[in-house]
Amino acid sequence: MKMEGLRAIRKQKRLSQLKVAMDLSISREALSYYENGKRSPDIAMLVRLSDYYNVSIDYLIRGHEFQSKY
Repeated sequence: MKMEGLRAIRKQKRLSQLKVAMDLSISREALSYYENGKRSPDIAMLVRLSDYYNVSIDYLIRGHEFQSKY
């Protein structure tokens, strides 16, 4: 699954893949795979990415915050 918000938030914050990868102690390739939907991060990594960018996991996946239909 392509994570719509992951690349967008990184670019919005003007961070390189290498910087984010180094900060999270993962490879740049792993981050690229997450951003392009070639690999899905596990729950622990989703939480780390969410904390790092200070956005919800829903934002990372969908590219926008959750909005209830009710």
